[in-house]
Amino acid sequence: MTPFKLTDELLAEIEQLIENQKNADLKALLEEVHYADIAEIANELDEEEATYLIKLLDSDKTSDILTEVDEDVREAILSNLSSKEIAEELGELDTDDAADIVGELPKEIVQEVISEIEDREHAKDIVDLLRYDENSAGGLMAKELVKVNENWNVLTCVKEMRAQAENVTRVHSIYVVDNEERLKGRLSLKDLLTTSTTTHIKDVYISNVDWVNVNEKPEEVAKIMSKYDLEAIPVIDEVGRLVGRITIDDIVDVIKEEAEKDYQMAAGISQDVEADDSIWDLTRARLPWLFLGLVGGVGAAAIMGGFEAMISKHAILFFFTPLIAAMAGNVGVQSSAIIVQGLANDDLKGSVGNRLIKEMLLALLNGVILAAILLLFTWFWKGEFLVALAISISLIAVILVAGFIGTFIPLFLHKRGIDPAIATGPFITTSNDIFGILIYFSIAKIVLGI
Repeated sequence: MTPFKLTDELLAEIEQLIENQKNADLKALLEEVHYADIAEIANELDEEEATYLIKLLDSDKTSDILTEVDEDVREAILSNLSSKEIAEELGELDTDDAADIVGELPKEIVQEVISEIEDREHAKDIVDLLRYDENSAGGLMAKELVKVNENWNVLTCVKEMRAQAENVTRVHSIYVVDNEERLKGRLSLKDLLTTSTTTHIKDVYISNVDWVNVNEKPEEVAKIMSKYDLEAIPVIDEVGRLVGRITIDDIVDVIKEEAEKDYQMAAGISQDVEADDSIWDLTRARLPWLFLGLVGGVGAAAIMGGFEAMISKHAILFFFTPLIAAMAGNVGVQSSAIIVQGLANDDLKGSVGNRLIKEMLLALLNGVILAAILLLFTWFWKGEFLVALAISISLIAVILVAGFIGTFIPLFLHKRGIDPAIATGPFITTSNDIFGILIYFSIAKIVLGI
């Protein structure tokens, strides 16, 4: 399959067809184009053109397009559709995607849209999903699944599965429940096909099944599904009833969003923003950490001011200040990045103390190697062994402290329930800069006897 590429020529052709209202030609052009690619096209069109495209194409395709377009584009399109038109789109979607779209609608039209959905059971399932926190397994799950009762025989089971599968896009698993709808296990398709039609399901189902509670965090669901290589996982409520399932495509979105958030936090952006957001939104997201950097710089300058006499006597110390600050920041970010990655993947082993000791030994080894190189360079460059020694010893101490801070801070934040990704950004860099400068000049003062 040749990857789709949106060219200026294709976009111009589509815009021209829309302007001239050549609907037949436009439909023919987009007939074989995947809905995700049409969503890419819609993102580049203006509001009226995108709405025209959605109204022109069939709902079975445009419903999927609406789930793929940018959030602001979807909001603009929906604002130009009637409640009945929105309901037609929702009717073609799985309940989880439909609930996500309903959750974005203005509150004053939600009830009207829900009432326009022809499939009342589908509408009921959407309303049911809306009561869950969006940052939970309940808010992530879909109601579409295939379930069978443990008291049915195989023949009844097959008939019921056929009826249920009509409303399920992909059948990943067959779940077994009791008369109270409590999850009991899963059914192997092989066992179903090789077992007598009169055999009861309770005699052949597999009781070992992974599940998550409706209140579980999406990040935890992602860890479970990743660990056990699951394509789907059932969701149960507080009393063990099967209420939905989460599929791998939803988890991929969770992982992507989490990675984007962590990347922004590591870059010193405190809110979830995009390049197309307003200048004011982007400023609010960036300014707090930039202010922290300003405070850190002022603090470092104040510390250096306290050693003004020593710097005047040994000016070379001043020239190595950027190196010390950079090494402190780099080591701290490296240490914190490893810890944050381990916490995110849930593969950190051993106690906090053992982790700190390991990082300290690693920092010491790196520090000694780098300090030896710096000692030789500075000694041959300036011919002042004592000054070179002071700078090199300071480098070792700075690297040790930076390694400790970079390891301890994310572990501490994690224990406090705070996202440790914050420790890989300007916070850790600024704190290490300040401590690094203070340690550098303090050790230099001791070694040089000033």
